[in-house]
Amino acid sequence: MQENNPYAVLFGSIELHSEEHIDLILGVMDKEHANYYLVEAVRYAYQRGLYSFAEAEIISKSIRTLSKTEELPKEGG
Repeated sequence: MQENNPYAVLFGSIELHSEEHIDLILGVMDKEHANYYLVEAVRYAYQRGLYSFAEAEIISKSIRTLSKTEELPKEGG
């Protein structure tokens, strides 16, 4: 049985299956995707201790604020 190993893993959680997969991600990037990738990148860095406590708190609040702002129009529509 052949293993389905990823070509690469972005931010410790997003599997890529080929170089073309990167091109696909870049080609369909919209605001929702951009927000998702930024959040994953920040979480990845935070898990590795790259931020001070104050930086982590500010980033955490920023993510919650962005997520809440993005969800509100969907509920009303």
